[in-house]
Parts: sequence; C-alpha cells; structure tokens
Amino acid sequence: MCCDGDCRPIGFLLGLPFAFLCLLVSIVGVLVWIVGLTLSCICPCCLCVTLLVEFALKLIKAPIHVMEWFTSKIPC
Repeated sequence: MCCDGDCRPIGFLLGLPFAFLCLLVSIVGVLVWIVGLTLSCICPCCLCVTLLVEFALKLIKAPIHVMEWFTSKIPC
C-alpha cells in the first residue's frame, strides 16, 4: 500500500470518523441521485434536475475526498 513515501497511517486513522460521516452523506447522495435520475428521464428539459444529479454525485464521492485531504495534511 505504501509507495514512494506516500504512506500516512496517522492521517488515515484520524480521517476515519469523518469518512464514516461522509459515507452517511454519500448514502443520502445515492438516494438523491436515484430520484434525480428518474426525474431527468421523465422530463429531460429541466436544468434543475440535472444540477441535482451532479450535486448527488459530489456527495457520493465525498468520503474519498475527505480521506485524501486528511492523509495529505498529516506527515508520516
């Protein structure tokens, strides 16, 4: 897992509680994405539904971004 000195286990461990919270947020994002996707299939001309689906995708990717941020901030 460690390659080129990029292993930061302390940052990973400190980021786990926040990643868990983001995981819950990403579950909400999945639900919003499913609803938004079905609404965009029904009425593809609505721009607000497209923005809702894009926001849901950002919520789904939140745990990955949180863990990357935590591991980049804490040195080995």
